This record gives sequence, structure tokens and C-alpha cells, in this order.
Amino acid sequence: MHYDTLEIRSADERAAAQLSALAEQLARAKTTRGAAVQLDGIDPEQIVDRAALTTVPVLRKSALVAAQALNPPFGDFTARSAKQFSQLFQSPGPIYEPGMHSHDWWRLARFLVASGIKQGDIVQNCFSYHLTPAGSMFENAARAVDAAVVPAGVGQTELQVQAASHFGVTAYAGTPDYLKVLLDAADASGHDLSRIKRAVVGGGALFPSLRDAYQQRGITCRQCYATADLGNIAYETDALEGMVVDEGVIVEIVTPGTGDPVSDGDVGEVVVTTLNADYPLIRFATGDLSAVLPGMSPCGRTNMCIAGWMGRADQTTKIKGMFVRPEQVASLVAACDGVTKARVSVNRVADQDAMSVQFEGEANDLAALGTAVKAHLKLTADVSVCAVGTLPNDGKVIDDQRDYSN
Repeated sequence: MHYDTLEIRSADERAAAQLSALAEQLARAKTTRGAAVQLDGIDPEQIVDRAALTTVPVLRKSALVAAQALNPPFGDFTARSAKQFSQLFQSPGPIYEPGMHSHDWWRLARFLVASGIKQGDIVQNCFSYHLTPAGSMFENAARAVDAAVVPAGVGQTELQVQAASHFGVTAYAGTPDYLKVLLDAADASGHDLSRIKRAVVGGGALFPSLRDAYQQRGITCRQCYATADLGNIAYETDALEGMVVDEGVIVEIVTPGTGDPVSDGDVGEVVVTTLNADYPLIRFATGDLSAVLPGMSPCGRTNMCIAGWMGRADQTTKIKGMFVRPEQVASLVAACDGVTKARVSVNRVADQDAMSVQFEGEANDLAALGTAVKAHLKLTADVSVCAVGTLPNDGKVIDDQRDYSN
């Protein structure tokens, strides 16, 4: 079951439609003062394919937070003023996000449909409604598929169990762990929650053992990858082979600390351009790691699939009192002839930080590489070179191996 025909269109149809929408979005973004700085010198008419999109600088959340601090609430990145939005949110940081009551504004309805939630379902929405947008995001999606919603929010477990039993709730929305809390509490109190057959989760890791436990109770549990800034990015289907990228975003996987795309299959940072006309974020770096999966999902949806969340891309760490950032490692690689990748490792030897840098490529002048490390990372390190394809494909450019428990 598909939400609409956009999910099953050809790759060429999708590319043409998204590039047309992207040109409009870039032009729209340039009218906002915040994005105008990011897009300075960028001609939207020259962005004719995904490769050309990489000429646009990446926007990092830290830059968005700084812009919001200077020009609250939204840092002049929105196409509407605050009073023209339906809802206004504050997430930890603080960082501010807008919202609208319009149809499926965060684009999570696709996820609900892929999870089997439809008209006639009653969804117990256990995402927070307090200041942060998750509760509203899922309620907006449930309304888009004509499902009823119990706006439960977080906490008050005994009352939630009672409500779910009396309303005849058929689906759960919330963090992966809290459904188990509700089910255990229902077992203890004798309330019947057996009508819950579907669960849509996010905001935390869905461990295989937990998914299996739900399945044993007849509950199909699926997870999405969504953020407060971008809405839905990707979502699981019954195929359970990675996550299908949503139709309303353009997703790139890049080398952490840069805007340079990695090869399909390589782990890198997720960078997203949203086609939401109200909030035109261009090449927004999520700080999350993932990878593009080969082929098309067996569920019939034709968009790109990604592996889901694979860790954090912000690997900044302090070594011998100096910060080392992924951006510096990227600069180091670019400066060294014959080098394709590099990995900084740090450990403790004799109660002191010890750093090593392993280069991948055909370079053979270790002295020159050591000099480059000193110039770009401001630290000395043991240097070595390995063959192309040797370094682990895990997205790490800085591997902190120090044991902080001792």
C-alpha cells in the first residue's frame, strides 16, 4: 500500500521533478536573509543536477543556532514571519522550529501508511507535546490519513493505559521503549491493550530484541528518521531493508566535515535539502551518519534507500588540549597528494594522549605526511599509509579510543 504515486515513479521522473522544485526552492531561499548569506554567489539557474548542488555550502545546525541567537526566533531562514505560522516550538539548545496545521506539513503520513496505519485506526500519540514538535508532527500525520488521535504525550502511565484500553487504541506512536512500559503496566493492572497492532517509533534506537518482543505480541513496529527542522527524512517499510528516502527531501551522504559526496555504500554524514516552501533549508547537515544502500526496496517504492542512523558525524575531540575537528582532517586529505582518506586515532599511552594518523592511498613520503599533519592538526602524530579500501567503512575520520571510565 502506497501513500501516492510519487513513491513509485521512475528515477528520471523523480529527478526532473525534484530539480524543478529545487530551483524554485533556491530562488525562494535567496529571499530570506539567513539563507542569502549561505547562497551568496550561487545562481539557482546553474543548479541543474545533484552534482551542481554540491557547490552550495553546507548549513550546520551550529550556524543555524547562532543565526537564531542574533535574529530570533528563526534566524531569518523561514519564508514566513513567526506570526504567520500555526505553531512555534522550542527544542533543547535552544533552537526554534516553526510548524503548520496544513496537510501533512512534516510529511510523516507516508511513514504511517507504510506502517499500515489508516482511516479507522486510533493512534495513542506518546510523543511530547510540550514545546518540542514531535507530538504535533505525528498528530498532523495521523490526521492526514484520517486516523483518530489520543494526544497522550509523555508520562502518567496508569492513565495512559486506562485511556488506551477504554478507547480501543489500535496503534502507538512514540519512542521505542515507552510502548513496552505501557504494555507491562497494562499486564500488571489487567487492562486489555491487545487491539494495538501497529507501532510507529522514532527519537531513539529500536533494538532488534525490542522489535521482536513487540512482534511476539502481534504488534508490527516500524521506525522513521525525522528531525524537528526537516520533518520526515526516511522511513522503514515492511521490506525491512533500510529506510526509503521521503519524496519531499533531497538526501546526500558526504564526508564528515565537508560537503563532498561519498560513493554509494560508503558511510558519511546525512545532508538534507528540504522542498518545504515555508522553511527552505538547503544542504542542512544533520550530524548523523548513514549510507546509501544498493538497489530498490522490495516494497515497490522507487526512491533511494539509506541504512538508517549509524552514529554521529560530529567527531570533534580534544587531544593534548587541542580540538581536532573533521573539517581539519578533510583539509589534511586535500593537501596531501596521493591520499584519498585519512583516519585520526587517539589513545592513552603512559597517561598521555597519543595520536596516530593512518592515510589511505598511494602516498609514500611519511615525513611529508607528518609535516602536513602538524600544519593542519597542530599536533604531531605517528603516521602510516595503507592501500585504498583498507580503512573501515564506518564514517569515522576521528576515532577516540580513550577509556573515559578509568
